[in-house]
Amino acid sequence: SQQSKITMNWFGKKKDSGSSSAPSGGGGGGGGDPSQTIVKLREAVATQEKREEHIQRKIDLMVKEAKDKMAKKDKKGALFAMKRKKLYEKEMDKIQNVKMTLETQVINLESAAQNADTFKAMHSGTSAMKKIRNEVGIDKVDDMMDDIREEMEMANEISDAIAQPVDPLVADEDELLAELEELEAEDVESELLKAPSKPIDMPAVPSQKLPDLKNDEAEELRKLEAELDGL
Repeated sequence: SQQSKITMNWFGKKKDSGSSSAPSGGGGGGGGDPSQTIVKLREAVATQEKREEHIQRKIDLMVKEAKDKMAKKDKKGALFAMKRKKLYEKEMDKIQNVKMTLETQVINLESAAQNADTFKAMHSGTSAMKKIRNEVGIDKVDDMMDDIREEMEMANEISDAIAQPVDPLVADEDELLAELEELEAEDVESELLKAPSKPIDMPAVPSQKLPDLKNDEAEELRKLEAELDGL
């Protein structure tokens, strides 16, 4: 009967398959987008908070009712109100536990989503580095450096070649120097063979007879001997 079904449901028995309201498909919180799941979890937290506020009002109402019953000397009615208050407080404990579970899931899911994003970013960075390394490569770098050195050497050779003087007679310099020496020798010979243009001044010949040096020396010798004999 309908009453037996209600009783069975109240004690946690399985409901009929036709009346099952379990979430499925796109409306459930399956493994989809983490951001959407976080939104659903926060909505569930908000629902629990609203229910918590409702239960708290019930508790406050039961406290007021118990006081009123006691004022009217209705001890039995006051005790019943306090029992209902205790049930509501237990329900509040359950709600707080559910909220804590939901908040924990939100925090863990946000952390997992952040870790996933970080992993994706790091993976993208690693892939980009691998791609660059494959495109460049140490062999390609070595080849490029060799090309640079070769081009620099070629540029230096071109610069040196451009800086060379352009002299069509540079190959005949030795022959020209020899010819110049011959010309100088000819000029010296011509100067030596050329007659002097002015007479050469010679010392004058003395007009008087030169003294006889030998007779003078003999006379001086005789005078010296005489002086010695006188001593």
